[in-house]
Amino acid sequence: MTVRVYLVAGELSGDILGAGLMRALKARFADVEFRGIGGPRMIAEGMVSRYPLEMLSVMGLVEVIKHLPELIRVRRDLRRDALAWRPDIMLGIDAPDFNLGLERQLREGGITTAHYVSPSVWAWRQGRVKGIARSVDAMLTFLPFEAEFYRRHRVPVAFVGHPLADELPLVNDREAVRKDLGLASDALILAVLPGSRANEIRFLGSTFLEAAERLCHRIPRLHVVLPAATAQRFTELERLLVEYPVLRKRMTLLDGLSREAMVASDVVLLASGTAALEAMLCHRSMLVAYKMAPATHWLAKRLVKTDWISLPNLIARESLVPELIQEAANAAAISERLEAIFNDAKGRQVLERRFAWMHETLQRGASARAAEAVEALIEGRELPQSVAPEIADAS
Repeated sequence: MTVRVYLVAGELSGDILGAGLMRALKARFADVEFRGIGGPRMIAEGMVSRYPLEMLSVMGLVEVIKHLPELIRVRRDLRRDALAWRPDIMLGIDAPDFNLGLERQLREGGITTAHYVSPSVWAWRQGRVKGIARSVDAMLTFLPFEAEFYRRHRVPVAFVGHPLADELPLVNDREAVRKDLGLASDALILAVLPGSRANEIRFLGSTFLEAAERLCHRIPRLHVVLPAATAQRFTELERLLVEYPVLRKRMTLLDGLSREAMVASDVVLLASGTAALEAMLCHRSMLVAYKMAPATHWLAKRLVKTDWISLPNLIARESLVPELIQEAANAAAISERLEAIFNDAKGRQVLERRFAWMHETLQRGASARAAEAVEALIEGRELPQSVAPEIADAS
């Protein structure tokens, strides 16, 4: 019997996740068909894509409002298409603002639905979980604390592990990567990642570079590695570096290669976001600092319901890495905290072992586990329970 799976991905990261899930589903079902919206990777796996992936890649309030009539038309067409095709299951991959509404409509039409990649409902606007419960038969989460949140709210959930943890090795070779990047093996190396977005460079770029230059005066062996996320970020950072001549002599500006920079480093300075998770999965000590527009920060303080902003701390449920936010994220404070981390070699070693253990708890074969949950939903069975080991001190 042919199994029909309707998938809707909203951006390139969703295309990567969707392609991995499709491969895992083809390994479970002898005959499976895929339809919906996907990118080049999903199409290569056999997806019949109704629209280009870019159709849903709309960022920012103004852009969403501008494209809202078209997005409504696309969702209405997908609803008609899915109800006519009658898939065994529909999965929205990320893009919650678009997908949760579609999932709810299809579920009301008698189709089993699931959502792959939890929105940050545990952090802000927690009341959204009631709408999620009406939209999906199950939520598939990357992180264990997300699964705990849904269980508390009685939403069926499967913790599948994180694909990035599957991608990154449990053992990495710092010395080999330093050699590849032309970095001295005996240097103390700071990787600086101010972010991939223009606004992050605007709010954090100069602060991070000034902090690194201050640190150069304090630590003679320090070498700074600065990976630029895009060609545009490379140009912006080159322009900023003119103001920091001491730092410029003690640093390497890279075109991309952020992961290599983190592996080569002793300590990472970064903006909050996925980069903090990646640094954790590279098993490196870090300092997380973040600034935003004053009005955005004022609103965030009133809406966000969490004690931490960085994923390593959220996963561990404790303050493993320092976080400096808004006014506290100034060059003097950042350089002082970084100096303390560099001076505590034993503390860095303990944290690297802890991060390796946390990495192992998240490295669970996410695509295969997601496919296992999908199969259970299609067959009307209970979701497989995959509870992570307690993320305790592994030192």
